[in-house]
Amino acid sequence: MLAFSAGAINAMALLTFTNNAVSHVTGTITQAMTALTVESHHASYYLLSIVGCFFLGAVTSGMIIHNEALRLGRSYGTALFIEAVVLFAATYYFYHHKMTGELLASFACGLQNAMIATYSGSVIRTTHLTGIVSDLGAALGHMISRRALNLPQLVMQGSILLAFSAGAFVGAKMLNIVGMVALLLPATIVLCASIGYMLMLRRHKTS
Repeated sequence: MLAFSAGAINAMALLTFTNNAVSHVTGTITQAMTALTVESHHASYYLLSIVGCFFLGAVTSGMIIHNEALRLGRSYGTALFIEAVVLFAATYYFYHHKMTGELLASFACGLQNAMIATYSGSVIRTTHLTGIVSDLGAALGHMISRRALNLPQLVMQGSILLAFSAGAFVGAKMLNIVGMVALLLPATIVLCASIGYMLMLRRHKTS
């Protein structure tokens, strides 16, 4: 669900008024440095502010979760609820064609990406795919050379890849159909994930 929503957010940001990515920072930093070479300082500062908001989102996640390994009982519900609120606010600014929307969306992605970094010893990122594609490629190399594979890890990473891709496709389609309010879709998904986790945790404590 989170990878799907991140794919939708990034697609919508890329296709709207400033065409900037908000779910990963590599390309954004490259754009910022490129802008500096042509003395486009305003563009460079804005792009770096997107990176800064992603960083602040990750800081917020660290303050709430306290640990990057996935485990039931941690404050994921709170972090997801904050992310959902930020995404609803971002929708408002996107609708009014204000750059604040991109900054808020980047903050939300940074918060989400830092929430769960490891699961069963595997590195998990839900807002970008570079590491996942690298790991899947390495796994294919291992299979060709007849080495042992970590099948659960491959299933998890493959699922994230497919979910992010599907989210990007659906996000782009919805943007064409309903416009800027399409960002309400990932915001609602994250809100539902927050509520679902809180209910599951409550049931787990009472059982």
